[in-house]
Amino acid sequence: MASDPSPNRRAGGRAARIASRSAAEPEIKASTPGQVGGAYKPLTDQDVRRIYDTALRILDEIGMAEVPPIVQQQAMGKGARINSLGRLSYPKSFVEDIIDGAAKSFVFHGRDSKHDFEIGGERVYYGTGGAAVQTLDLDSGLYRASTLVDLYDFARIVDTLPNISWFTRCCVATDVPDNFDLDINTAYALLAGTTKPVGTSFTIGDYLDATVDMFDMALGGEGRFAERPFCKVHISPVISPLRYGEDAVDVMLAALRRKMPINAIIAAQSGATAPATLAGMLAQTTAETLAALVLVNIFEPGYPMIFSNWPFVVDLRTGAFSGSGGEISLMNAGAAQIGNWLGLPTGVASSMADAKAVDAQMGAEKALSALAAGLAGANMIYESAGMMASLLGVSFEAFVLDDEMLANVNRAIRGIEVTEESLGYEAILAAVTGEGHFLGGSHTMNAMLSEYHYPKLADRSDPRSWSDAGGEDIWVKARAIVRDRLDNHRPDYLSSAADRAIRERFNILLNRPV
Repeated sequence: MASDPSPNRRAGGRAARIASRSAAEPEIKASTPGQVGGAYKPLTDQDVRRIYDTALRILDEIGMAEVPPIVQQQAMGKGARINSLGRLSYPKSFVEDIIDGAAKSFVFHGRDSKHDFEIGGERVYYGTGGAAVQTLDLDSGLYRASTLVDLYDFARIVDTLPNISWFTRCCVATDVPDNFDLDINTAYALLAGTTKPVGTSFTIGDYLDATVDMFDMALGGEGRFAERPFCKVHISPVISPLRYGEDAVDVMLAALRRKMPINAIIAAQSGATAPATLAGMLAQTTAETLAALVLVNIFEPGYPMIFSNWPFVVDLRTGAFSGSGGEISLMNAGAAQIGNWLGLPTGVASSMADAKAVDAQMGAEKALSALAAGLAGANMIYESAGMMASLLGVSFEAFVLDDEMLANVNRAIRGIEVTEESLGYEAILAAVTGEGHFLGGSHTMNAMLSEYHYPKLADRSDPRSWSDAGGEDIWVKARAIVRDRLDNHRPDYLSSAADRAIRERFNILLNRPV
């Protein structure tokens, strides 16, 4: 902002303050990931209890259908039964025993340990997700089919973004038609592009086994992945309403064998595969996510699993999926609240903008849902960066902009710390009896470092200064950052020997990163 030439402006050592700010800026950590959420509770305690009790009733009296024989045999051996509808029924005591024995927290590893973080409690982390088949092209500004190179480039971008704590495959490489090659090359792109924790999905269990073999090769030996599993598998073991999916069960069993953490996603759609009422939706999806918890824990109690209840919304006027709005933000926050009440590691979704362009609609939709989910205390908030067009598209520029948005969201989740120092009585006294302002004082400078986030993309200058500097909008700024990082951030995360061995065994379609 331009300086004020008014003679009434008090002197305060402006040059010294600017120098102090410049020197101190790298140490500003007002908005780091892992803030403690839980302040926002869209449901009362009584509401949570009624939803939970209804979920237990659903699992007992309605039960699950299309149960693979291996699951039915294992569940009935643990206390499940066939109910009067001929469906697999989970009695209340059975489900509550499963909850009691389930993992309450676990460490999600990165290949670089500096990226490790613990999932559990009410610590909030934002990451990616999605399976977009279209990418918003950097050059044309139009959507086109997503490619394997896009996926690798997205991984490289996320590798540089501090507020995105993990990278789950965000797009489908539509140029890789074979399912095995697709799963292997997707995992290879994650290996090559980032050392943050990652996630992906698999067509069948055998493909997960082969992928872990590749991870072991990258890490230097058989069994190395299991020592520090840096990739989680995304499965949707329940097909709404209340049916198990056989392929997902196969992948889950492979994950148990190879020690890969599980993100069990329930993604029912209101008014289509679940009730249109928000409370009814949460009752069914809570039941279904508990059915996923049962599925994992009857085979291996206490196994690392994320309780990912992602209630989705259908626009009932058109039948189209809607990724944004007040209702989906409310329900994902409610899902986080219920998962936290159960004491389980929670996952929800946010920022699934319906907007097709990087515009005001995108910003409003993403910020609303990301803030609601974070304030509710979800541990893992998926889809929180990059996604566009109701999950059909993904944007390079959106990743950069969303990273800054998430820094502000983290700051809001952090809240207001009230201490003797932060209350500032002595600083007020010194200002009132001294220079009459707080500029340049130690209390102000300390607060600058600890209390405030300073955006790198959002413009805070006055209109004339902004215009004189070229009048660039935020989309243009983000595009320039993306181009710079794609040109200059070329990580070398695989040794030549490991890469050569991987390529000898698998049909790797990406050129070796250089």
